[in-house]
Amino acid sequence: MQIESLKVFCDLAETESFTKAAQINNVTQSAVSQQISSLERLFRSLLIERSKKRFRLTREGQVLYDYSKQMIHTYDGLQTRLQEIKEVISGTIRVATIYSIGLHDLPPYLKEFLKRYPTVNVHIEYRRANQVYEDVIGNVVDLGLVAYPSRDSKLEIAPLRKEPLVLICHPQHPLAKNKSVKLKALSGQKFIGFEPDIPTRKALDRILREHSVHVQHVMEFDNIETVKRAVEIDAGVAIVPEGTVAQEVAKQTLAQVVLENGEFHRPLAALYKKTKVLSPAMKEFLAVLREGQ
Repeated sequence: MQIESLKVFCDLAETESFTKAAQINNVTQSAVSQQISSLERLFRSLLIERSKKRFRLTREGQVLYDYSKQMIHTYDGLQTRLQEIKEVISGTIRVATIYSIGLHDLPPYLKEFLKRYPTVNVHIEYRRANQVYEDVIGNVVDLGLVAYPSRDSKLEIAPLRKEPLVLICHPQHPLAKNKSVKLKALSGQKFIGFEPDIPTRKALDRILREHSVHVQHVMEFDNIETVKRAVEIDAGVAIVPEGTVAQEVAKQTLAQVVLENGEFHRPLAALYKKTKVLSPAMKEFLAVLREGQ
């Protein structure tokens, strides 16, 4: 029996999916099934109740899961400690990030990290916010990068920085002639927003509501790039993180206007599972991400 087999079993127990367990461990679904069958033969016990309707561990499977988690945690701690003693920064880091962070905020930090630690392989997945949380909790990835982080008893939240929010509009839009505007100026405007379940959308709705500003939501998208394209064709105005529109503003395909009534920011954070043993590479990656604070 190898520690890898116990890890596959634990990942399967936590995700309740042969597909996800295979993805996490970079093996085929068939290989996952074979390893589970091998463990069942070894312990002479049925570990999983195989049913099309639901996934459930047997009593023996639950006992194996509980002990296996302790063993894997100890093994991960051993590997990390040995790397720290040898001062080795290497390995693979799996990161899930929302689109706006991955495309606009992360690149300079990733470039700096890889420059310092070229032997580390950083694998980036672009996901919706809810999927980032699921991937971190399900051990599909090591770290998650999100905006407006939500508290969860299973997660550690590492605050990174706060991005200023700005108004963007077509260069010929009446509001474009202003360097700054009050939120009240947006009343009645056609508004390009994010989809309702996205944290940034929820935060913007709250800001507008608190200032008694009512806009016309004419389009809703799940990513920042499509929001910008809609504003570029003058379909409406939008409120976005300042760093996501630097290129468009420089090319004058979008106009950027400062919002008055106080400073509006979008908080960014890194997430990882509380039971996760952070390798030296992961610790250094977080340290680089925090350098922008």
